[in-house]
Amino acid sequence: MRSSPTSPRRQRKAFYTAGTFERRRRMTVPLSRDLRSRFRARSIPIRKGDTVRVLSGSFVGREERVAKVIRRDYAVVLDNVTLKTGEDKLKPLPIRTSHLVITRLNLSDPWRRRVLKVSDAEVTPEELGVSPEGEETTEPATDATPAGPTTTAEDGAPAASAKPKRAPKKETAATDADDDEEDAA
Repeated sequence: MRSSPTSPRRQRKAFYTAGTFERRRRMTVPLSRDLRSRFRARSIPIRKGDTVRVLSGSFVGREERVAKVIRRDYAVVLDNVTLKTGEDKLKPLPIRTSHLVITRLNLSDPWRRRVLKVSDAEVTPEELGVSPEGEETTEPATDATPAGPTTTAEDGAPAASAKPKRAPKKETAATDADDDEEDAA
């Protein structure tokens, strides 16, 4: 890795024009004291599935899982950290990595375990992203249901689909004129 220039102008330019691999390296987050002593590392690049604690802002003290890493903006999106828009919708709030501390690592990736020098025997099922029943918690479980419309057990009627139906097309001006003629007669 090249040494970065000392000029603030060049520092800013390097920050905004960095490639995705350099951005990953820049998006390192410090580990909590427990993890520091366990893994002998001070900070590590953040990834989806890590659990972090927010250090500053309106969500200070909350511990949430990382839902998405946005390298373009040097930010992460956490589960259950949202803002209300003007239309009363909830949208995820991106948080800068400088406001976070990692409290639990996602060690499902063997590469990450190798970098931290962790053997497979030392890793807990929670760190692997596996629940005690053996199901993965990082991805939603898929059921083997038929692709057709689902029915309810009570009346056998199809369940409401998530996609709203279209409104019927409006009548054209020609049909409105025909209706006016019929009303006049």
